[in-house]
Parts: sequence; C-alpha cells; structure tokens
Amino acid sequence: MTNKETDNSLDTAKDEAAKAAKFLFDRETWIALGMTALKIAVIIIVSIIVVQVGRYIIRKIFKIKFRGRNRHDERREQTLRRLLENALIYVVYFSAILAVLQEFNIDVKGLLAGAGVLGLAVGFGAQSLVKDVISGFFILFEDQFSVGDYVEIGTAKGRVEEIGLRTTKIKNFTGELFILPNGTITQVVNYSLKNSLAIVDVTIPFVLGIEKVEKSIEEFLDSMSKDNPDLLSKPKLIGAHDFTEDAVIERIIVETKPMRHYDTARLISIGIKKHLEREGIEIPYPTLVSRSFNTE
Repeated sequence: MTNKETDNSLDTAKDEAAKAAKFLFDRETWIALGMTALKIAVIIIVSIIVVQVGRYIIRKIFKIKFRGRNRHDERREQTLRRLLENALIYVVYFSAILAVLQEFNIDVKGLLAGAGVLGLAVGFGAQSLVKDVISGFFILFEDQFSVGDYVEIGTAKGRVEEIGLRTTKIKNFTGELFILPNGTITQVVNYSLKNSLAIVDVTIPFVLGIEKVEKSIEEFLDSMSKDNPDLLSKPKLIGAHDFTEDAVIERIIVETKPMRHYDTARLISIGIKKHLEREGIEIPYPTLVSRSFNTE
C-alpha cells in the first residue's frame, strides 16, 4: 500500500470517527431520540389505558344486559365477553404498532395496503365462514337461544347442545344430532323463553250428569295444584269446549314452566281418569292437546 493510499484510509477513518462523535455528542440528536422514545412510551401507555377502559366498559355493558334476567348462561356470557375483549386488544395494539413504526419513519402505507389485499382475498375465499362467524356472534349477543333451550330451526327440533361461533348443535328426542352452520339460521322458534300452557280435553257423557263430574274434576285439580312444582297457577276447568251427540267436551288449562306442559297434561289426564274411577264414574280417556303457548 502506498503512502497516498494510507493517508486516504486515515482520512476516511478520521471522518467516520468525527461523524460518530458528532452523532453521539450532538445535543439535537439526543433531543430527537428522547422525543421519539417519549412518543413511543406515550403510545404504549395510551394503548394500555384504552384497552383497560374498553374492557371495563364491556364488562359493565354485560352486567347491565344480564341483570334481572330469568335465566343466566354464564358460559355464553364469558365467551362473548372474551371475544369482544380480544377484538378490542387486537385493534388497539395493532394501531399502536403502526404508530410506533411511523415514529421510526417507516412507511406503513404499503403494509396497510398489503393487509387490505390479503383481507379481501381471505374474505372472498371464506365468505361462508365469515357469514357463519358473524351470525354466531349476533346469536350469542342477542341471546336468541341458549344451551338447554328447546328450539325449532328449520327441520331441526330439539334441545340445544352447543352454541359456537360457527355452528349450533341441536339434539332431538330420538337422539339425532343436527349440526347447523350459523349462517343458515334465519328463523328460530324458542319454546323455552316463556311459560307454557297445558291443555286437556275431557269428554263427559250427558248420562253421567255434567255438574257431578265437573265437581269431582275440580276436587282433583285443587289437590293437584298443591303438589306439582311445575304448575305456575291453579289448573282451571273453563267449561264446555265442544259437543257431540251424547257428550260435552270440557277443557282444562294450566300455566306451567317452559316446556313442562307435555308432562303436566299427561299427569292431569291420568289423574282425572283414576280419580273419577275411584268415584265410580267411567268416562272416555281425556284427550291431550299437544300445543305450547307463550303466556308472557
């Protein structure tokens, strides 16, 4: 290496050392670094505060929404609350990361554009999945039905076994399990939200004496209302409902707990038959009317 080349190398090293010293000991440089660090710290602190306040508001909303309800599905509430809290965390922290990158003079427009294109592609490729998830969210949020409810959705009728963000599972009395994508659920009949009404029709031949039989039935209904926890009111004999050539059909109604009208109607029918037989009165077997009514 020639003397000239050696001198050039020394000059370059001196220039680099001078630049480094200027960078390290320059007041404006440290002020700029300090301001950047302060801005990043503020962004982080603000994002944490926003997340905590948002979680507090979400929990308050859920407490107000579920206060005073007749039924309370704690697992459903926790699932929905955590979903909203996680969505809040992802949005706030993602925004904080973008703000921090901007402080380092990194252009985030390309990143956002790429994320938008990717999201659009995923949206087009998984439209049914997105529809199922959104529908599942609103089923949970609006409390259209809960686990254990007896519902009718399309051709599926039975008790709800499980509610997820994508699918709902319904099991009927014979054991079949219906798995329904939430996006296909457009109409729901929920039999468990309100009280039910049990209806029993009793055929009384004219030759037995209507008043005598009615009095005996009233005695049985009075005794039954004291022992059955499913009854929400006293069974009522409302009187003649229809007539045949030789008999009158009288109707009994009673308000029951949700979905307990089937068992209650059977108990009333069997009880009336046995009670009248003990009284020496023979009548045709009472007729069950298998219908459910919302009475609230």
